[in-house]
Amino acid sequence: MSIVHSRKQSSLLEHPAIYTDFYELTMAQGYFLAGRKDERACFDYFFRDLPFDGGYVVFAGLSDLIAVLDDFRFHEDELDYLSEQGFREEFLRYLRDFRLNIDVMAPREGEVVFPYSPILRVEGSIIETQLLETLILNILNFESLIATKASRMKYAAGERKVIDFGLRRAQGYGGIQASKAAIIGGADATSNTYSSFVHGTPASGTMAHSWIQSFEDELTSFRKYAEFYPDSCILLVDTYSTLESGVPNAITVAKEMEEKGHRLKGIRLDSGDLAYFARKARKQLDDAGLEYVKIAASNQLDERLIKSLISQHAPIDLFGVGTRLVTGYETPALDGVYKLAAINDEPKLKISENVEKTTLPGRKKVVRYRENNGRFHGDGIFLADNDDSTIIRHPFYPAKYTDITSFEAESLLHPVMKNGDLQVDLPSPSKSARYARERLEKLNPEHKRFENPHIYKVGLSEKLLHLRNRLTEKMK
Repeated sequence: MSIVHSRKQSSLLEHPAIYTDFYELTMAQGYFLAGRKDERACFDYFFRDLPFDGGYVVFAGLSDLIAVLDDFRFHEDELDYLSEQGFREEFLRYLRDFRLNIDVMAPREGEVVFPYSPILRVEGSIIETQLLETLILNILNFESLIATKASRMKYAAGERKVIDFGLRRAQGYGGIQASKAAIIGGADATSNTYSSFVHGTPASGTMAHSWIQSFEDELTSFRKYAEFYPDSCILLVDTYSTLESGVPNAITVAKEMEEKGHRLKGIRLDSGDLAYFARKARKQLDDAGLEYVKIAASNQLDERLIKSLISQHAPIDLFGVGTRLVTGYETPALDGVYKLAAINDEPKLKISENVEKTTLPGRKKVVRYRENNGRFHGDGIFLADNDDSTIIRHPFYPAKYTDITSFEAESLLHPVMKNGDLQVDLPSPSKSARYARERLEKLNPEHKRFENPHIYKVGLSEKLLHLRNRLTEKMK
């Protein structure tokens, strides 16, 4: 993967057309050889299970996906490769002039989304829509997973800052997307310089133990760092002894900085009992008249550890999070799927012995309902056309229903591509982050708690439910 720098949001990939699973290409050739290349298809992207035992997902990856789709074509070296793999010459001639002419509907990046609701609706020829499956799943699943993890960490941290330190522990170049998604989810900055360069996100960093070890003594290393970075100096205090040398030496340097008209910005704790050391360090700093010096903490932090530290009243001002953020620790993948919903305007569904895996047929729209206080009440999934249902029913227990006539409604899916052309300006990570923050504020707290979060209501219109039941019986 080659990342392209552009403040305008360029494609992540030089070769998006073959960033796919092989079977999608063989199926595409099969459609072509069967004379079906011009048939129209509609696919839905959605997920069934919430990650991290949580109550929501923050939708991310849309801007990267659309940038890739905007540059989707087959190059000569790719066609040569496909020829070597046995693909037929007539199909390769078709691919040589291939351009996407698709319609894409999606929520805004940063939207709060829930299981079973279509998040992306893709319409186009059967070949176009089929070839995009892996690309869509790869980008949206990963970035939405990391954005969700970041939002949970920020929710735990509250007003305290959360900084992404995760690039060195990320899965290869996925760290670039992870750092961007972390910003969308709520991280305040990243140590990932490349991601900051490409996406314009805030960059942040302190020092490593190797800086301190490279000098004859800790105090000299602190003085030199303060000399070079007098306005952004954060000192790592646990290389030798946190309370006996690290913090005392930091205090010495802070006093010397004051004499020169500067202030030590903070100290960082990276090991041991963080709550204990933070309290002890805070007392030492305060006793020295350095109440303004902040305390940062890192070392295998996640949302639950952050919540624990805050519940212990640990005086920590900034959390550096790495491995457990960028790897989606505990839930390694979002289980998003991409399923056929219609062919030539004829609704299609996949049935399963497990009713939860039976897909929803037809072109659909998603409507969100808000309570009088502006908080989200639930989402309804409707057929896209001529569906005026006034109640929504539970997807699997239809006896449970909600009358939606008294709620304020908004459509979640908006056009982002039409006939292959962009319909929106791609948002920056900071803009998507602001939107995510606004939307999360409208989500009731019981959906955001870490233990047994309340299940958000997602219902089907009666017309959609009837269509699903009718097609299921027909297939059986």
